[in-house]
Amino acid sequence: MGRSQRMTLYSMTGFAEAAGGVEGLAWRWEARSVNGRGLDLRLRLPEGWESLEPELRRRVGQAVSRGSVTIGLRVEHAGASAAMALDREALAEAVAALVVVRDAARAAGLEVAPVSAERLLQIAGAQSAEPQRRRAPDEAAMGAALDSLDALIAGLAETRAREGAALGASLGGVLDAMEAQARAARAAHAAQTDAAPERLRARVAALTGAGATTPPERLAAELALLAVKADVAEELDRLDAHLAAARALLARGGAVGRELDFLTQEFNREAGTLCAKAESPALTEAGLAMKVLIDRLREQAQNLQ
Repeated sequence: MGRSQRMTLYSMTGFAEAAGGVEGLAWRWEARSVNGRGLDLRLRLPEGWESLEPELRRRVGQAVSRGSVTIGLRVEHAGASAAMALDREALAEAVAALVVVRDAARAAGLEVAPVSAERLLQIAGAQSAEPQRRRAPDEAAMGAALDSLDALIAGLAETRAREGAALGASLGGVLDAMEAQARAARAAHAAQTDAAPERLRARVAALTGAGATTPPERLAAELALLAVKADVAEELDRLDAHLAAARALLARGGAVGRELDFLTQEFNREAGTLCAKAESPALTEAGLAMKVLIDRLREQAQNLQ
């Protein structure tokens, strides 16, 4: 019988870049991803490229199901000639405005400092690259940008998968340690159960006096009550079941972060009951060690998609 294919574990943390361009235009995509309860997608698109947003959200949503993801696009015009071309109309308007300001200042008895050519270009926005940068791109440029977006998404998935593999190995180590504590707790529980009759006789003797005798039926009833109160067999069985479920989630892969986080709540419930029912230092120690490991498991599980 064939085995089912194991899916990849993904961290919610990742980073990727992708660049592209067409004649006269160059762009660079950047993606950053961190932990989040659901999928929180934030887009930073330059003016004129906003129409990409619906398709961008669709493509990212198909690849990422959880995490706070920020995707930015920077677009620049390629070529020095485009950057140095002048917008002569804007330059003429700026010069005319400066003349008006100078004449008004002189009429008021004020002297205006000369304006450098560099400053004049800044005031006028007279370099043609700036107006072109704001101009909406054509469909061909947008299509090419979306093609390079696919490379960005693939790169982000790769970094999240690499981090997810490391998390999976670390989580497996935590589960190993939890299983060891569960075995220690089971051994401590067996020893606690074996010592229960003698412990009960000592309690009864302390209450009734060293020379008093306790009817066998009374001793049996008290022993049964003590056994019920101190029995943690069900809690240990459920811990084993939860450990097996956690192993299965890691083996399955995919988006298991929420399910694993839920399991940590179940682990905590059983470990808390274990500590509350403990009648021996060994069982208490195993229960407390288990709670420390559960906290570590939860912290790491919260990084998984």
